[in-house]
Amino acid sequence: MEMRFPAWLTRPPKRLAELKQTPWHQQVILLLGIFLLFSVFGFYNDLIRGGTGPYLVILTYAFLSGATAVAFATVVMRLPLYYLTPLIVLQYFSNRLYGAFGHFLIRFFSLQPVPPNEGISFAAVSILFVVNASYICFVRYMRYTAKVSFRLRNELELAHAIQKTLVPVLSRRIASFEIYGISQPSEKVGGDLVDALQLRDGDTVAYLADIAGHGLPAGILMGMLKTSTRTALRDHACGEGAATLSLLMDRLNSVLPEVKEEHMFATLTALRLNQDGQVFYGMAASPPILHWRAAEKTIVKYEQEQFPLGLLPVQSFPAYPLFMEANDVLLIATDGVIEVCSAGGVEFGDSALNTLFAAEAGASLPSLASSILEAVGGYGKQLDDQTLLLVRRRDDEALSLD
Repeated sequence: MEMRFPAWLTRPPKRLAELKQTPWHQQVILLLGIFLLFSVFGFYNDLIRGGTGPYLVILTYAFLSGATAVAFATVVMRLPLYYLTPLIVLQYFSNRLYGAFGHFLIRFFSLQPVPPNEGISFAAVSILFVVNASYICFVRYMRYTAKVSFRLRNELELAHAIQKTLVPVLSRRIASFEIYGISQPSEKVGGDLVDALQLRDGDTVAYLADIAGHGLPAGILMGMLKTSTRTALRDHACGEGAATLSLLMDRLNSVLPEVKEEHMFATLTALRLNQDGQVFYGMAASPPILHWRAAEKTIVKYEQEQFPLGLLPVQSFPAYPLFMEANDVLLIATDGVIEVCSAGGVEFGDSALNTLFAAEAGASLPSLASSILEAVGGYGKQLDDQTLLLVRRRDDEALSLD
């Protein structure tokens, strides 16, 4: 029967994964520092025994101590952890093995004990030398990592600035509607996108997209998605009514596979908001749209089973009409909002979001968004990008004041 090891034994620890990206010559410097530092045990062992060991034997002990430490470090840095098993066994018997090898060297080379004064002096000077040499190696390695860290920090700050440019807070009043959107990335750069664009006929398309994953790769693909979306919507042949959204999703689904990694994809919820008050929606594997009906004070949920964008050659992405009355509100949230977990591992979930939405639906859209994000932030640690898109149908009194 084939033996299977647990997954955590067959891969290096995540906290050391970045070492595999370090250039080999820098890893050599780090390993040399480890070798020199742990070689101290060979000289220290001679000190506590009176400094009488032959020089060749003591240098051999020092070499073996350092080499063992390098072997442990190499396994932890670059190999599955089950390779530690023979090293642990070897370390357990190291004193006996080192002693046997030392006696062999003494007999083979006819080595004689060293006078204590000379031996102690040799061991002390050797310890001083290897400790200082290891310090130099570690400082060189830390200087390299500090340079890399500084460069990455600058690049992330630049990426964060680009992120804020690509995904600013969205606040817009148009004919019949008020739109508000906000995105909080879990890192400096996120993959969520909320945007709105006025079409050539005066109608508006507002949409929320979520790139699978987060961080810089998702942020890059998010920028491409925004560019592709705006290009498609500015086309004269972008369709009318629900057809606009279907055509948009079809185009994105055909374009994304050419500019992304194989495992990446995007979810999307798009709304067409017409000047005459008509609303259409299209969804691609995204969380439900929550519709607060102000007159009935109830919430209606719109869901649609569909594949995400950029993953499979889907034949069509349907879109549908959605009827909104005065003061109705639509809420669209990404998974990062709904799936936040408490310390006990319980998700925030649709139910809590519905309850909060119903309680705050009458507030201004910025205030409603702030209440949701504050509640989610207090519920658990943010591990994914959190983005909201809110749309309110304006009443006749508000329209008359414009």
